[in-house]
Amino acid sequence: MNDAEELAKLAELHARGVLSDEEFAKAKARVLGGQAAYGAGAAPAPHVGAVNGLRRARVDRWIGGVCGGIARATGLDSWVWRLIFTVLFLAFGSGILVYVLLWIFVPEE
Repeated sequence: MNDAEELAKLAELHARGVLSDEEFAKAKARVLGGQAAYGAGAAPAPHVGAVNGLRRARVDRWIGGVCGGIARATGLDSWVWRLIFTVLFLAFGSGILVYVLLWIFVPEE
């Protein structure tokens, strides 16, 4: 929904008496300020910062530091991530592929 549609809906709600003058002014300021719920200027989701901050660990590493870096970003222990990658490798063979891709594309801290 773009800003014009959002403002039209707000004006309709205000005209019907659903929104008070104060509520309408606040909502209009939010839309015009780029803070609409799903608009282009909406704040990024909280997990985006964790993904952008993902780095391979230098200290907590066995092979490439991938599990240590993911552990730091997610809050789980690194042994849990090592176990997940091992199970994926043993069950489907995809664990090694994912680990190598992360080793290549995730920068070191």
